[in-house]
Amino acid sequence: MRFRDKVALITGAGSGIGRATAQLMGEEGGTIAGLDISQENIDFVTNSVRQSGGKAKGIVADALDAEQVTRVVQQTVDEFGRIDILVNCVGGSTFIAKPGAAVDELTLDEWQLLLHINFTGTFLFTNAVVPIMKRQGSGKVVNLASIAGRGRSENSSSAYAAAKGGIIAFTRKLAYELGPHGVTCNAIAPSQTLSERIHPRWERLSEEEQQAALARQPLRRLALPEDQARVICFLASSDADYVNGVTIDVTGGQ
Repeated sequence: MRFRDKVALITGAGSGIGRATAQLMGEEGGTIAGLDISQENIDFVTNSVRQSGGKAKGIVADALDAEQVTRVVQQTVDEFGRIDILVNCVGGSTFIAKPGAAVDELTLDEWQLLLHINFTGTFLFTNAVVPIMKRQGSGKVVNLASIAGRGRSENSSSAYAAAKGGIIAFTRKLAYELGPHGVTCNAIAPSQTLSERIHPRWERLSEEEQQAALARQPLRRLALPEDQARVICFLASSDADYVNGVTIDVTGGQ
């Protein structure tokens, strides 16, 4: 029970990697404050965590709105007294018409949208939670980057790559800032993961296209949200107390 007596604030907890992370931490005794923009999705997650024996509070809010972020963090502290873990899961590449657009196909609006969606929420929540962790003298921040941030994705745009590369750099810088306060900051860099948002795109591919994609994967399968969540849970647990400033590629060897 690695997360017994630990309070984890997880953004984007209603689906995908955020949902899987909330469920796994809840199963291991964590108290979960889960944020999502969908009431239905966050209700599903909180019910799932409670059924597994964990504690959970669902919060509907926009992770990209500074005032709402401040409110969410304050609500979490008011109810649970502390925040031990922050997992920043808000983001994605599929918010533009052509997620794999080349640089000369992107519009300025699309560029700014992907930077905003993938970076702003991570900054806002980290900015709001870090003072609490500093006062506690402990805490763990885990960010969601992407293999695209390494410049190694065929399926995403340069805007998405720039945003996720920024997350990697942000994570490394925070490790230096926060380490003296007993707070670690790490990230994972997933490859394509069959979340609820990605699965329909995968299903639209022909069998030949799917097989070609799988052939490029050493493990011959795409990642599932649970594959990513397990590594997040490692970084958020005491097992990773001396891991700081690291971005772990969770790609099956891609």
